[in-house]
Amino acid sequence: MATTACPTGIAHTYMAAEALENAAKKLGVEIKVETQGARGAENQLSKKDIEEADAVIVAAATKVDLSRFKGKPIVEVPLQEAIKNAEAVLQRAIELAKEERAHKKETAQKVPKKSDEARKSSSKDIIPVSSVSGAYRHLLTGVSFMIPFVVAGGVLIALSFVFGIHAFEKEGTLAWALMKIGGGAAFKLFVPVLAGYIAYSIADKPGLAPGMIGGFLAVDMGAGFLGGIVAGYLAGYLVDYLKKVKVPEYLSGLYIIFVIPVVSVLVVGLLMVYVIGNPIASVTTALRNWLNGMSDMEAAAFGFILGAMMAFDMGGPVNKAAYTFAVGLLSENIFTPMAAVMAAGMTPPLGLALATTLKKELFTEDEIEAGKAAWILGISFITEGAIPFAAADPFRVIPSIMAGSAITGALSMALGIELRAPHGGIFAIIMPNVVNNPLAYLGVIAIGTVVTALIVIAVKKYTRREVTSS
Repeated sequence: MATTACPTGIAHTYMAAEALENAAKKLGVEIKVETQGARGAENQLSKKDIEEADAVIVAAATKVDLSRFKGKPIVEVPLQEAIKNAEAVLQRAIELAKEERAHKKETAQKVPKKSDEARKSSSKDIIPVSSVSGAYRHLLTGVSFMIPFVVAGGVLIALSFVFGIHAFEKEGTLAWALMKIGGGAAFKLFVPVLAGYIAYSIADKPGLAPGMIGGFLAVDMGAGFLGGIVAGYLAGYLVDYLKKVKVPEYLSGLYIIFVIPVVSVLVVGLLMVYVIGNPIASVTTALRNWLNGMSDMEAAAFGFILGAMMAFDMGGPVNKAAYTFAVGLLSENIFTPMAAVMAAGMTPPLGLALATTLKKELFTEDEIEAGKAAWILGISFITEGAIPFAAADPFRVIPSIMAGSAITGALSMALGIELRAPHGGIFAIIMPNVVNNPLAYLGVIAIGTVVTALIVIAVKKYTRREVTSS
């Protein structure tokens, strides 16, 4: 059995599942993969499935409930590991299952069997758990729950601008209603949701209330998404500590239902109000002032970094860090980083699609087919469309697309292009008033696409000649 999950849930989740299924066919192994994507859990593992499983593979960048796999050998790996080395992951799961059966047979009457945690630890010693681990995994869990609020709210805000930049100011109009739903509701909730689910990832359900309340206070005090992130971690680790406090059995119910929520909300709330909130609000204000006051060169350098991050792992942790940062700034009415991030996230698949069109002889048949899909994925701002190319040829493709995306991000920031929607690709760009300079923005994306394609083609041709000559 296997389960896959990623923060966005639109590409990596399903690519990892497909890779594991293909590897299982090759190895002659039966596998069932549950995907926890944007559509929710699909192909769910039943209790019977888990009971009959020899081992469980968990390929996830967000929190996955492992309690239902109690008693089973577990192999935890990064999503990228499952995508790139699915056979190795399956082989390790097979070996672990064999070791478990042998252990049970030899020591059934002599030695207590390994605990579930010990089995899990032994698997981690051989295949590293995700590079997305610990504190960062908690952040990505929060981001995964935040994204629907951001996307829905951002698109509704963008739709309100279709009627004019200031049309929403007239109460009772459709533009006013769209702004009220998108900006007055969805956008006000995304920081509390981010904070709440960071805490949830750390401390499970008891962390949700103090995390969300801390996030709400962060918004109320002007601490923004940075304050929300701090509140989420604070609430999560506080509740995690409180859960470990030993109390008499007869008080355990009261402690869980009453003491933990009241104490955690009180402590987090007081710390946000009297200690943390105002300093973070000052940092947020300083960040906003710095971003608004950047020179063209500074803006270009900043965009260069954001662009490179978007292409580095194509929807992975580094990509999500840049995207989360840009989305957080939307709530501060700073729109240029969002434009840079989206453009830089579109050019990797678009550039590779163009390269496969211009120089088919440099690519395999599978890559040429992937290039056709990459056109659609690219214009939709789904950077993961570049992954098949990067997985097949990482040392040439990844530096090439990073260079193209870095140039794209730098141009977008230097030109002061603003984007008010957090997603949508070409479909957001064509909406009136969503981008302050749509023609320049399309030009930047076109330049980035061409640059990416030319670099990929040049690198592949050059290295091919080097190999041939040697």
